[in-house]
Amino acid sequence: MTVEYRMTKNPVTIGPDESIVEASELMKKEKVHRLPVLDKDKKLIGVISEKDILFASPSPASSLSIHEMAYLLSQLTVRKLMTKNPRTITKDVPVEEAARMMVDEDLSCLPVVEGDTLVGIVSKSDLFKILIELFGARNKGVRVTFFLDDKPGQISRVSKPVSDAGEDIIAFGTFMGTDPSNRLCTMKVATEDKDKVLEILKPVAKSIEDIRIS
Repeated sequence: MTVEYRMTKNPVTIGPDESIVEASELMKKEKVHRLPVLDKDKKLIGVISEKDILFASPSPASSLSIHEMAYLLSQLTVRKLMTKNPRTITKDVPVEEAARMMVDEDLSCLPVVEGDTLVGIVSKSDLFKILIELFGARNKGVRVTFFLDDKPGQISRVSKPVSDAGEDIIAFGTFMGTDPSNRLCTMKVATEDKDKVLEILKPVAKSIEDIRIS
């Protein structure tokens, strides 16, 4: 899956010379947490977030009056607070690559561009939604976590008995194990018969770590 299928297309944007008060109000109105900043030629030049505005706002303990604080904020523009020349990606980038970039570079979002044109934005929230789908979190079933040896044929070794028993696998994920010899796996099966799933997997899994209905 590429970013194109998960990005927010044609996101709400703001100009660099707007006040941060206007930026904050726009975020609240559109229910977003960040805004790409476009110049007069519609070229991406930055991103401003709720966190940027929060850090720039006077502390409630400040001696300034409400009117004074409001005035100061109204004079502060997006240009002064935005993250300039943000990291961008193209829509054909795999979602896992976008996730890796966000984690490795501590980014909350990635604007998606075609040349100089902004076409979308992908955020950590978008990736969390993918994680929910990958684990089948919105589907009722038996979720079982187990170890397998890290060698060819192990996934079919556990999935085939489940299929042969007439059960449907909602989700299956593999993760780093305790060492290079094994993999930690999570499977969700579309049933609430925990004992049946345990009976199927116990002979073929290296060890079962957790099983529950969720």
